[in-house]
Amino acid sequence: MSDVLIEKRDGLGLITLNRPKAINALNHPMALAITDALRAWAEDDEVRTVVVTGAGERGLCAGGDIVAIHADAKTGAAGADSPTGVFWRDEYILNALIGRYSKPYVVVMDGIVMGGGVGLSGHGSHRIVTERSKVGMPEVGIGFVPDVGGTYLLARTPGEIGTHVALTTARMSAGDAIAAGFADYYVPSDDIPALLDALRTATADAAIAEFAKPAPESELLGQRDWIDACYSADTVEEIVARLQAHDAPEASKAASDLLAKSPVALKVTLRSLRAARELPSLEAVLNEEYRVSIASLGSHDLVEGIRAQVVDKDRNPQWRPATLAEVTDAQVAAYFAELGDKELGLATAEAEQ
Repeated sequence: MSDVLIEKRDGLGLITLNRPKAINALNHPMALAITDALRAWAEDDEVRTVVVTGAGERGLCAGGDIVAIHADAKTGAAGADSPTGVFWRDEYILNALIGRYSKPYVVVMDGIVMGGGVGLSGHGSHRIVTERSKVGMPEVGIGFVPDVGGTYLLARTPGEIGTHVALTTARMSAGDAIAAGFADYYVPSDDIPALLDALRTATADAAIAEFAKPAPESELLGQRDWIDACYSADTVEEIVARLQAHDAPEASKAASDLLAKSPVALKVTLRSLRAARELPSLEAVLNEEYRVSIASLGSHDLVEGIRAQVVDKDRNPQWRPATLAEVTDAQVAAYFAELGDKELGLATAEAEQ
């Protein structure tokens, strides 16, 4: 059975991620197949609306296939031409295609939507969450940095919610995801089959309007006082100090969560988020994320983080450098070095003018 099911029916282009045992983790052949389908359907008058769902009960997509990434990273010499480097290139091209897609792109973000799953959903035109949705960018927990256009979304949340989510790997509920700009509509999971049926005869807007309910309250939005006060700092060290000094119990927990993550990944992530705020387009952000991702592929912490969380599952990564204080500005800057003829090179909005 194919890892992704692609069919055309009743005016719909249907994409079903079909690796339920792996919570539909995205691999390279899946990314290429989805890209081919979207490009074909953009020119196909028989397709009115694209619909993306995940097989099984656990989630839309848990992210990229990090076991395969680990195998590449362990060589210590993997770069843009490695299997993972080529996969990421094609994945980011897909993310940009979704962001500029010419037809309604309806994606059901039911259950777990992490990392690469956000890349498949967060840039779409009609993003639906349910009461079961858990949305996040957990990269710093494996010594990696948010990618797939994730820093574009995280940098554009209200206040500093995105910085909190990125640095602590916090999971967003349906209400949080809508408040943070990662999703648009709330539809109870029991109504999803009827919604998908309605899309066969109605426009995306009309079908969703029939089933959408008011968004649940966002706990994160209600905590913006301490989140904005703490995460607006210019350095990770100052963020930690503010969190530890704040009266809110959630701030103290956030400090502990953050300090368990890769110190170098935290510092690179903060710089990535601040840079993404200033960049003019999703494509410009993806170009920079690609540099950071390729640098991460050659890092100690990505190998160690995946080992600790996924391979050996001892949950005890030995980060190097081990503390924030030991991470130098030069080490952080190295992640943003240009790649010469290996750049992702997506055309950006300002270049088209």
